[in-house]
This record gives sequence, C-alpha cells and structure tokens, in this order.
Amino acid sequence: MSQLIVIERRGPVEIITLNRPDQRNALNASMRAELGDALLRFNGDAATYAAILTGAGDKAFCAGQDLAEARDLTSDSAREWVAGLRQLYTHFRNLDKPLIAALNGVAAGAGIQLALLSDIRVGHPGTRMGQPEINAGLASVIGVHLLEEALGHARTVELALTGRLVGSEECLATGLLHHVVPEGELMEKAMEIAESLAAKPANAMRLTKKRFREMTGAGFEEAMAAAARLQAEAYASGEPQRIMAEFTERRGKKG
Repeated sequence: MSQLIVIERRGPVEIITLNRPDQRNALNASMRAELGDALLRFNGDAATYAAILTGAGDKAFCAGQDLAEARDLTSDSAREWVAGLRQLYTHFRNLDKPLIAALNGVAAGAGIQLALLSDIRVGHPGTRMGQPEINAGLASVIGVHLLEEALGHARTVELALTGRLVGSEECLATGLLHHVVPEGELMEKAMEIAESLAAKPANAMRLTKKRFREMTGAGFEEAMAAAARLQAEAYASGEPQRIMAEFTERRGKKG
C-alpha cells in the first residue's frame, strides 16, 4: 500500500488516515481503491475491534472528489466513477466492527459521505460539513440519501439545494456530529469512543451492524443506481466539466 492511506495500530483500535493533505485529502481512484483495501483488511483482522477514520493535516477530513479527476469525466466514465464509489461505500457498509470518524476539518461531498457511512462522528470547532455538489454542476444523490437518513427530508433539501457548509455547532445540534471537542482533543475523544466500543461483545456488535445494513440496504442500492443515471446525465450536459475547468483556472491564477 502506498502512503495515500496510513494505518496505525493502538491495541485493539486501528487508525486509518487519508493522506493527501496538499489536496485536502480529496478522493481519487487510487485513494478509493486503497481505502477499500484497508477496510477489508480491518474487517478481517481478528486482533482489532474498532477503527478511527481521519484525515492528514489540519484543514480537511476530506474535501470531496478530486476535481483533477472529476473534471475530465464523460457521461460514460461518470457511470464507472459511481461504480467505484459504490464498491468503496459497500466496504463501509459491510464492516462488522464500529468505525469512528474523527473530522479534523472540512468534510464535503464525498467527505461527508465517508463520515455519514461511519458509525460515530467526532469534530472540533473548526469542523464544517456539507454537500456542495450542486455548485459543481453535479446532482446530489448519494449524499442526499445518507443525509436524509441522518437529518430527515426538510433539512436535507435545504443543504442539497444551497450546497452550504454547516458549522460544528449546527452539526452537533442536528446530529451530523455526535461530539464536538477542542481541536487538540479530537483524537483523544475518538480513541476513547473506539476503545469503549472495542470492548463490547464482538458477535453482538456484528449482528447489530448487520441489522442496520438490512434496514438501509434497499435505499442504498436505489441511491447508487440513481447516482449512475443522474451523474451520467449531468456530464452529458457539459455543465460539470465547464464549471470545474473554470474553478481550476481561477485557482491556478491565484496560486
């Protein structure tokens, strides 16, 4: 495994770190594949009973999809991209052990989706979460499914249509975050939770997570099918490519 994903063991807990800090830990195909492999290994490791997912650096947990990859997609390759996301997200859903997301900064787009696919989310006052796909010309589909499970329909509609990022206090009040602690205590709190869950009866944990998977399976499959269809339609319009190219050009001029 390359250094896109860093693994650390602390007793019964595994820490999985997204390690592209210069790109705000944005997901690309290589990182998706390596993260999926890391989750599979964790799930099959008899010596670990809980895991923490976090991001490298102090700016972002995961800023979402890497625009350098997304801006070059076509209608056909968008379907392949969604298939890759489906594979990764299925690895999250198939975990028999608890996963804690330690949100060390922004969690946007695919980043908030990784957080919502985790079991418990811990942030600090600088954590911000959102589903800004609409700002990039993309349909908000998978994130809408996960947000609706967490927040309900009305709040999900507002977040998806505005694309705004939500501050930590609102995240805590609405349930996007379960805990908010000072920035320097983030990993300590995540470890406290992970160790507590690691001590629970392993078979009861597996069966409880299996039941959650059964309860949400149909909605997940429908959302993934809709994402493939609607993102292909979005890219067929040319709108995402244009918006992302313009954003990349503006960012290049500033840099």
